[in-house]
Amino acid sequence: MMVQLNLLSGKKAGTSWVARRFPVRIGRSVGCALQLEEDGIWDRHLQLDLSPAQGFVLTAQPNALVSVNGQTVAQTILRNGDTIQIGSLKMQFWLSPTRQAGLRFREALIWAGLVALCVVQIILIYRLPH
Repeated sequence: MMVQLNLLSGKKAGTSWVARRFPVRIGRSVGCALQLEEDGIWDRHLQLDLSPAQGFVLTAQPNALVSVNGQTVAQTILRNGDTIQIGSLKMQFWLSPTRQAGLRFREALIWAGLVALCVVQIILIYRLPH
C-alpha cells in the first residue's frame, strides 16, 4: 500500500510525495526519504511506519515537535486526510489510489478456454451416434 503526502505549505507547496517503502524518515538529512528544508524541521524529524495491527504509525523523534490535526503528538495512528505539521510546514496524509494489476492476459486465456470447451462439446454432439 502506498501513502501520499500533499505538501500544503513551504517551498514545495502544491506538490505530492508518494511513499512506497516503509519505514519512511522525514527531515532535513540527506538520508531521509522525504527531505524538507523548512524552518523548524530537524535532521530526522519523524518516521512513518506501516504496522499490520495498527496501520500507519507516525513517530516523532525525541523532543521534535509534531502536530496532527492541531494536536501535539509523540506517536499516533494516521487516518486518511490527517494534517501533519512539522516546523513551519503543513502536509496532508492520504492513501494513494491503488492500481489494479493488468488482467488482459488472464481474461484472454479464460475466454480461449471457454471457446475451446464449446468447440469440443459441439464436436462430441455431432460424433455421437444418433
